[in-house]
Amino acid sequence: MGTSSCSSVLVSLISLLLSSLMFSVSLGTSNSIHGNFLHCLSINSQSNSIPFYTPNSLNYSSVLQSSINNLRYSTPTTPKPLFIIRPSQDSHIQAAVICSKKHGIEVRVRSGGHDYEGLSYVADVPFILIDLFNLRSVSVDVEDRTAWIQSGATLGELYYGIAEKSRTLGFPAGHCPTVGVGGQFFGGGYGTIFRKYGLSIDNILDARMVDANGRILDRESMGEDLFWAIRGGGGGSFGVVLSWKIRLVPVPPIVTVFRIEKILEQGASALVHRWQEVAPKLPNEIFLRISLSAVDANDKGEKTIKAIFDSMFLGVAKDLLVMMKERFRELGLESKDCIEMSWIQSAVYFDRFAPPDSPLDILLDRTQWKGYFKGKSDFVKEPISQVGLEELWKRLLEEGPTLILTPFGGKMNEISESETPFPHRNGTLYMIEYAVGWDGSQGSDELSQKHIDWLRKLYRYMAPFVSKSPRAAYVNYRDLDLGQSKNGTSTYSQARAWGRKYFKNNYERLVQVKSKFDPENFFRNEQSIPSIAYLGKKVETSSDAQLNFVM
Repeated sequence: MGTSSCSSVLVSLISLLLSSLMFSVSLGTSNSIHGNFLHCLSINSQSNSIPFYTPNSLNYSSVLQSSINNLRYSTPTTPKPLFIIRPSQDSHIQAAVICSKKHGIEVRVRSGGHDYEGLSYVADVPFILIDLFNLRSVSVDVEDRTAWIQSGATLGELYYGIAEKSRTLGFPAGHCPTVGVGGQFFGGGYGTIFRKYGLSIDNILDARMVDANGRILDRESMGEDLFWAIRGGGGGSFGVVLSWKIRLVPVPPIVTVFRIEKILEQGASALVHRWQEVAPKLPNEIFLRISLSAVDANDKGEKTIKAIFDSMFLGVAKDLLVMMKERFRELGLESKDCIEMSWIQSAVYFDRFAPPDSPLDILLDRTQWKGYFKGKSDFVKEPISQVGLEELWKRLLEEGPTLILTPFGGKMNEISESETPFPHRNGTLYMIEYAVGWDGSQGSDELSQKHIDWLRKLYRYMAPFVSKSPRAAYVNYRDLDLGQSKNGTSTYSQARAWGRKYFKNNYERLVQVKSKFDPENFFRNEQSIPSIAYLGKKVETSSDAQLNFVM
């Protein structure tokens, strides 16, 4: 998302709302819908100026495209919103929800735009887009070790805001600074210090949100059930979170990072196999992930696999060297590999592998990498055998995707699976993120399908080595291959196909919360949590009627 602000059409007076000077629409029904909706906005907002765009607004396209990083969902045929609203205050969101509900228009809410399947800004029915770009303040209380962050802020803006006030406080969240706070917190949030302090959602103390009735609720007024659901229950199901109160965590003045690269010919296969046993059991202060990809082995066009070991240690280099010598001597870490820096500098490092003296305002750059890609995820509970890895290398050499292996353990083993909707805790060795990208600039659907089909083939191969019953997935790596509904109207049983994969046994409680707080299923998308109250209007199977409501 770009850092420059776009000029906007200001909705103020009813006469202006209905004026043809604001936008050009055909006479008749469309004009009536537009006019009635805009009139509703004007009388329900506490402000007389709402940043607002229609398809005929000068900046509509640039605003829409600004934070779409998966270009698969940015084509001429991709459904576009009827309106884009960029609220600058809470009442704008309240008005958008109230008026959308009144006029039967669906809502999508976007914070950072990193949604893997575009569910936060695409729908197959008439919809409006609430883009939280303007709601991104960060307020840090050093003495209390807390902060309030608006949902439109990026992780980079959050980290920068913390560093402005303290260099010995941090927060466990993601590596990519352009990811939106709202989207990440709805699903989980992990990064270089989550083995020490847990996920982002494990450190959320309060929240302010707009519910399906347009009310603003905080933790006390929403109650513990809804507060539980929004911390990891996936975006697009429960409401629009305006801001989050988080617990900041202590970080030492100096942390240490290193990066070691090995190819197969240098023993990478044995190191990856050994890493599976070591990384989840390392001291909580050490984060050591692996990135796997196919690379050129020589100038003859032959390929090999490269394993990149990236690490961050909450401490100085000499202590890290001692630990690694004791726990993972095979990796061959030496003092020349280690770089000492502050925690906030490590946030820049993990984004761009920039040197320690890089300017921190890099974190404020909302410009995203954009490309055509497909992602999937898995959780591993038993080490993959050496034979299994060797076969994996052969398959990676065919196509060249990237696999990122993130170790769990540490604090994650101390938190119950039911503490939040995110259930992939104790017993998980590591998570796998699969990503394949391609040049889709020529617009070839066949090329896109080829890459997606190949990734699905690899995913099928991995089935024996990953979690089972269910085969789990991370909700922040949305994957419509797991199942999807038509316009968010799935039954309890239908949604269970992906709900159990994302949330395991927590799926049932999420349905209970959804049915109580959004019974009409206003907030929905292709993989949202269903409302049994809403589906009760239709004929359900007996299994759909067996949900026991205990709130």
